[in-house]
Amino acid sequence: MLLAQGHEVVGFDSDLYTNSTFGDGIQEISEINKDIRDVEASDLEGFEAVLHLAGLSNDPLGNLNPNLTYEINHLASVRLAELAKQVGVPRFIFSSSCSNYGAGGEDWLTEESAFNPVTPYGISKVRTEQDVTKLADDNFSPTFLRNATAFGVSPRLRFDLVLNNLVAWAFTTGRVYIKSDGSPWRPIVHIEDISRAFVAVMNAPREVVHNQAFNVARNEDNYRIRELADIVQETVPGCQIEYAQDAGPDKRCYRVNASKIREAIPEFQPQWDARKGAQELYQAYQKVGLTLEEFEGPKYQRIAHIKQLLSSGKLDDTLRWQIEATAAVG
Repeated sequence: MLLAQGHEVVGFDSDLYTNSTFGDGIQEISEINKDIRDVEASDLEGFEAVLHLAGLSNDPLGNLNPNLTYEINHLASVRLAELAKQVGVPRFIFSSSCSNYGAGGEDWLTEESAFNPVTPYGISKVRTEQDVTKLADDNFSPTFLRNATAFGVSPRLRFDLVLNNLVAWAFTTGRVYIKSDGSPWRPIVHIEDISRAFVAVMNAPREVVHNQAFNVARNEDNYRIRELADIVQETVPGCQIEYAQDAGPDKRCYRVNASKIREAIPEFQPQWDARKGAQELYQAYQKVGLTLEEFEGPKYQRIAHIKQLLSSGKLDDTLRWQIEATAAVG
């Protein structure tokens, strides 16, 4: 989307998931192949904006080593912002999360609602917002995009996300498999619409987005997990809903009001809803002939993929690539 608007784009990534590409592959762009913890000021010089999405990207992965989660998601994020400010990058857009609200209960939550994170991942996002907001001044303008739970087809599709996961279970086994009691609220948003939010914020007047947080979703797309299961059952022929034997309530429960971003930034026009997304996922799984072993296995499951890289010695226990292991592959 950024390239389509004529922007010059450079990636910055440790490429932990270089062997986890789904479907037709990924857009080729220039890339700085580094861990976010190792960024230097010189890496950031000359850029007009930093769009920061790096991090350990879900609750199970965050729980693997909470200290690493804080080191990568929190400390490295704050240092990235500090270096961007130091070299004169005017815009810094941080990919935060509605996980900030955590055990939010049944009430509608706005950007002014209290944080109540319940996982290392959620806590790391809260702490980053709290520290980066203090860096804002006349020359450095951060914005915090609190994305709802992502869904949808992408080149690095994640199967640990609720709608992607439920459609995958339904397609590969005929069961819409629910691991909670189905009651928690969860706002969801398509990865394309998350991308649209980043582009819209980058294009927005500075005074509209300066040091502001925005929930990224549509108000209509707050669902109970069991409602998403119903949509999947209607989408994938012949499947049945099944609850795990130990299914109980999930304390991660929140529904968000996302009116602010729509009102403040008219350019942001989300295109997707759950039903349309489920259909897209179902068609993509059909196209590649997805199997249960694939989507539950180490290629696509983030936590299993990292554990495999660790056990094979390709990553050290700080999740950095081992040069010797990489060289030996060649």
